Parts: sequence; C-alpha cells; structure tokens
Amino acid sequence: MGTRTVAVFSLGGTIAMTADPATGGVVPALSAQDLLDAVPALRGLDVELRVRDFRRLPSASLGFEDLDALSEALAEAFRSGCDGAVVTQGTDTIEETAYLLDLLHPGDQPVVVTGAMRNPTLPGADGPANVLAAVAAAAAPELRGAGAVVVLGDEIHAARRVRKSHTTSPAAFTSPATGPLGRLYEGRVHLHGPLAPRTAFAGPVAGPAVRVGLYTATLGDDGGLLTAMAQACDGLVVAAFGVGHVPEGFVEVLERTAARIPVVLASRIGNGPVLEGTYGFPGSERDLLARGLIRGGDLDPYKARLLLRVLLTRGRGAAEIAAAFAATG
Repeated sequence: MGTRTVAVFSLGGTIAMTADPATGGVVPALSAQDLLDAVPALRGLDVELRVRDFRRLPSASLGFEDLDALSEALAEAFRSGCDGAVVTQGTDTIEETAYLLDLLHPGDQPVVVTGAMRNPTLPGADGPANVLAAVAAAAAPELRGAGAVVVLGDEIHAARRVRKSHTTSPAAFTSPATGPLGRLYEGRVHLHGPLAPRTAFAGPVAGPAVRVGLYTATLGDDGGLLTAMAQACDGLVVAAFGVGHVPEGFVEVLERTAARIPVVLASRIGNGPVLEGTYGFPGSERDLLARGLIRGGDLDPYKARLLLRVLLTRGRGAAEIAAAFAATG
C-alpha cells in the first residue's frame, strides 16, 4: 500500500486537558503534537503525519465558525495529497461536529473524529489508544467513501448514526439503530458490511448566516415558548414525542411557522423514524405533515438541525429541503 499521509487537527477537549494549578480542574492545554508524542506506537505505522494545532477549546464552546473553518482546512489538506484526516476534540459535541463535517465533505478521504472520556490525569486515560486507532482508521483504504466517522474504544461509527449515550462511561458512544460500522483490531479496520450512501454538499456557503432553532416537546407545554422561539428563527426543528406527535396547542403555531420558514419534524427519542400516516389526531405526524412540516425521517433532532442549517446556508428552497430530508431515510 505504501506510506499513507494523514492530517491531524486538534480542537482541544478532554483528550487535550491537564490540571489547572489555579482551580484544580482540568482545562484544554495540550497541543496536537503533545497528543501524538504520548502515543509511541504511532511510530510503528507506515503513516506520515501532518499536524496542526487548530483550536484549544472545550467542545461545548465550539461554534459554526470553527467547524466551517475546519472544513475548509480539511479540504485544503486533501487537495495537498492527504489520504485521510484525524480530528481530536471533546466528546460533548462529537456526534454533532462529526455529522456537520460529514455533510461538508464530498470527497472520498475518511475524516476520523476521536476524543477521550478520561482525561490524561486519570488512571486508564483512553486518549492515546483512541488517537492510535483514529490514525490507523484514517489511513485505511477500507474507509474511503465513508465520509466522517467517530472512532472511540476501537469501534467505528458513522457520523450520521452515532450518539453519546452515557455521560462518563468509556463505552459512551453507540449507534442505536445500526450498531457500529466496524472495529479495529490488530491495527486494522474490519467493517461489518458495505458502506452506506451519504449526503454531502460541495462548495462554499451561498447565503448569510442563519439561525436554526431546536424545540423539544414536553408534557404540559402550552406552546407559548414555542411561539417565542419560532419568531426568532430562519428554520426550526421540532423534537416531537414518539413517532412525531406534539401537544394539540402546538398545532396552530407550527402551521403558521411552517408557512413562513422550514419546520422539520423529528423525534426526541433519537432512535427510530418519524412516521407518515399512522396517527390522525390533531398534533399527530399525519396532521403536522399535512400542515406543511417536513418529515425528518430517522435523523435525530440534533443532526436534523445541522442538515437544515447546511441547506439554508446554501440557499435551498422548501422543496429541495424536503427532498434532502427524504433522501436521508
């Protein structure tokens, strides 16, 4: 296969944290090179690493500007001949950032996003093992065409499917609907099946920045807060109950809003689809779709928000937005 070239971008997060003497808490402090230096086994891989210290932030503080800039930097790395890329970051937002990078990367080179659940000051810190696995995955020809994936604990998860399902467990990352794409063992990628088709968007953002809201349906909500949020948004995702149900008090608000901006109907459960025509009461999925809402398929609300943002920033109209969500499943 020959020597592979992998770009490594560090964003900060738990994997890059050390103790702050002033507070006693851990903060992002380690550079990308520091992370690689902690993994001597990397020297055993036939991989050339191009390292960039991109940000040093907790992942909760990453914004769209950071991810848009990272997407451009990744594209430049691939134009310069890199066979794959690794992004290290905090796990708080890894499922969202990985999916956004997936949407913004139309090429075949894999983008492997990794992090750590245990910071480097703790016994059993998982960062070094995750970095080693991520570099091996990014260099693997088996992942060409996979887009962005998340690699932790030697499991490979598609960005579109992965969820953080526990706050502290080293095995926090799962893909509830499908399971992982594959695993790494003995330093190699082993896929469980063929790679699924994915959606990606080439080219720069066409329009101005947009604000896409995410509103979660909860028991007893009268819709007043929904009204206030909708007025401030260019697009809205509703995280509904079950297969796509909301309180009856939401219905008129959502119908008015859907006449003005795109409103996507997702499920707050995060595992399984929004239905189309099973239930017929006011506030059911059938009722809401008939009132102009867009079916979110089986995308969870967080990822539906990201897809809607990408579509709006590229100037897509209502019909194109509905078609894009329909294509996701």
